[in-house]
Amino acid sequence: MPRRRWAGILAAAVTASVLSLTGLAGQAQAADVNNAKNGGYESGLGNWTCSAGSGTTVSSPVHGGSAALKATPAGQDNAQCTQSVAVKPNSTYTLSAWVQGGYSYLGATGTGTTDVSTWTPDSSSWTQLKTTFTTGASTTSVTVYTHGWYGQAAYFADDLSVLGPDGGGGGDPAPTVPAAPGGLGVSSTTSSSVSLAWSTVSGATGYNIYRAGSKVQSVTGTSATVSGLAASTAYSFQVTATNAAGESAKSSAVTGTTTASSGGGGGGGSVPAHAVTGYWQNFNNGATVQKISAVQSQYDIIAVAFADATSTPGAVSFTLDSAGLGGYTVDQFKADIKAKQAAGKKVIISIGGQNGTISVSDSTSATNFANSVYSLMQTYGFDGVDIDLENGLNATYMSQALRSLSAKAGSSLVITMAPQTIDMQSTSNGYFQTALNIKDILTVVNMQYYNSGSMLGCDGKVYSQGSVDFLTALACIQLEGGLAPSQVGLGLPASTSGAGSGYVSPTIVNNALDCLAKGTNCGSFKPSKTYPGLRGAMTWSTNWDASAGSAWSNAVGPHVHAM
Repeated sequence: MPRRRWAGILAAAVTASVLSLTGLAGQAQAADVNNAKNGGYESGLGNWTCSAGSGTTVSSPVHGGSAALKATPAGQDNAQCTQSVAVKPNSTYTLSAWVQGGYSYLGATGTGTTDVSTWTPDSSSWTQLKTTFTTGASTTSVTVYTHGWYGQAAYFADDLSVLGPDGGGGGDPAPTVPAAPGGLGVSSTTSSSVSLAWSTVSGATGYNIYRAGSKVQSVTGTSATVSGLAASTAYSFQVTATNAAGESAKSSAVTGTTTASSGGGGGGGSVPAHAVTGYWQNFNNGATVQKISAVQSQYDIIAVAFADATSTPGAVSFTLDSAGLGGYTVDQFKADIKAKQAAGKKVIISIGGQNGTISVSDSTSATNFANSVYSLMQTYGFDGVDIDLENGLNATYMSQALRSLSAKAGSSLVITMAPQTIDMQSTSNGYFQTALNIKDILTVVNMQYYNSGSMLGCDGKVYSQGSVDFLTALACIQLEGGLAPSQVGLGLPASTSGAGSGYVSPTIVNNALDCLAKGTNCGSFKPSKTYPGLRGAMTWSTNWDASAGSAWSNAVGPHVHAM
């Protein structure tokens, strides 16, 4: 939102190069060996060379064993760590590694044919990167590497392997197929989801979840939530363990039965089918200072920005900036919230912003988060919460926190999210995972289509901010990635003062809405189908909108409400 750090984004040319990556390899053959040495970093940085002293080994987090690589980009150094690996000519190898943290890249050069690489955006959980390469007729060694990206956070890597014919240079032992998971059980259910948990399997690097014999999900941890289910229905589940050697037999089956429906998917009570969200500034940064009562009538959801971190992990507080807002009292603030609610509006508290440092990283902080947000709802009358954490989030514990809050607040709870563009490029990202984990209680995700750079669309092409195509092609990722159309909104600044970059005219916003909902007014990108249930749009902020004569809400509001 405001005061935002601009997401560090790859140049379009670099991103485009990713599009030509080789597809994933199939299961390894019995004769294959891992030709990489010290791929688990159990021997420190032995056999590895890291640029500019950027690499070290750590004991946490690790994917397997007791150590992992941590490499930190700095200045013009991208923290590249390399190893020369002996290979056979005219042979095919599978290169893989598990990564976490900042932007992470994995690749091989000197193959004698086509060098390869793959990457993933920053992730709060372990994600496997995998690609294949074929060696040339005279190739006897290749250089494999990991690296991060300039100015981004440190990345972690573990369990790197170069699986294929023995190159004669020695290497780590090849993995064996893991055993079937035990202890599978149902941990919780909702009207549209079943949560599962099972015991850790030695040597496993991932797990597949099966529903009625068909694979529906893959995870790296020992728990998962299967969403999109029918209410009051029994489902059978099994789990398998996987690694580079293959997939185990299926576990014993368990049955999970969803609860009765409370009357529709997603959360938010009486939020309009097509809604406009606006952030209200609890500070004076040069935009028009507003009381809640002065927020323009076109806004259906008003997000109060922001709650503050406390000294208690995960907990938040809120203090009205009475002095900065011209003497606005707490009693007036509460009364104005009630008046907006009487007019059919929702007022929620936003958590985060550029300077937000709230961390929900374990069960205790998840409980603290839920309890403190619920306390603010009771104190001020807020209808729900907006998640606008721009410094990463833990999908497991944020999902736990929001479900705990939902249990306290009930089905009328409004939950919105405002991720940056990079946060929603892949369903493996913590933000996207969280949205899918709470899909049955989530109101809307209003991604910020600004302060960004070039990004991939759902068609694999690169788009730059400031166009209809940027809005539609990126929204398509969320729509095809598992969110309901009613859970997708377009977030844009209300004026050029509302963001560092990415402002587009209300006409562009409306054209993008038409393209997604009706298939009209599209740019060069046109979605394969239409999404008439699209929720609507969001802006930063109601204050900057007021500074510009309410031009944004006067144009976009009626258009959204007429969808």
